[in-house]
Amino acid sequence: MLAHEQLDVGGAQLDLRIATSEARPVAGHVLILVHGLPRALGMGRQAAGLLPELAAHLATESGWTVATGTLSGVGASQGTFSAHQWRADLMRIITRMSADEPRISLAGFGFGGALALSVAAEDERVRGVATFAAPAHLERWCGSAQALRAAVLLAGVVSNEGELLSAEELYRDVLAIDPLGSVAQIPPRRLLIGHGTDDEDVPVSDARDLVAAAEGRAELRLIQGAGHQLRADPRMVATLLGWLDRHR
Repeated sequence: MLAHEQLDVGGAQLDLRIATSEARPVAGHVLILVHGLPRALGMGRQAAGLLPELAAHLATESGWTVATGTLSGVGASQGTFSAHQWRADLMRIITRMSADEPRISLAGFGFGGALALSVAAEDERVRGVATFAAPAHLERWCGSAQALRAAVLLAGVVSNEGELLSAEELYRDVLAIDPLGSVAQIPPRRLLIGHGTDDEDVPVSDARDLVAAAEGRAELRLIQGAGHQLRADPRMVATLLGWLDRHR
């Protein structure tokens, strides 16, 4: 079953989808899927497009409650992208989901993985984090400040260009996420780092750097021949389901 809600975050409405299993429910466990930030023309608005379907599949197969929200500027959600706004959005989703089920885990894709690490580092409600194709080095991922702002505009995660931070402000805002500093604060909570070996957007070395920053206290899963887009890869799905099954 896939339910639809809207959450208010600072006056803006965010879309939230919640998938549950009637066949094999596992009480008390919630997984929140966190989409990334594609930087191709118009693709930001579609960043979460496959996640409700993935949430429903994961819920059916695992018995977990699986939620996915569209963060500010994505899909039907209002607002404009910034890293601090997306952090606030994700924390609002965690608050909503932890009201019913106290054990929260996050699974983030691309920049959403870095965001999940950043939030989990400061929020003990999060019991575990899985990342897929997450950048460890945001300076390299962003490029220049001007290139980052241009990419955000190109992606279309901007309701009003006047609300978008200046290039330098946006650059500093994104770099404050700090994946390497965040991942070090998560163990002994459970941690999975997944990555495609042929990822041309985020090198596979970033996954190894995240594991090293966690002092090796993370599962590393490399998906042979996979690129950056892992949301529909059945091997990623199997990896994530296995991780959920081990942490019932």
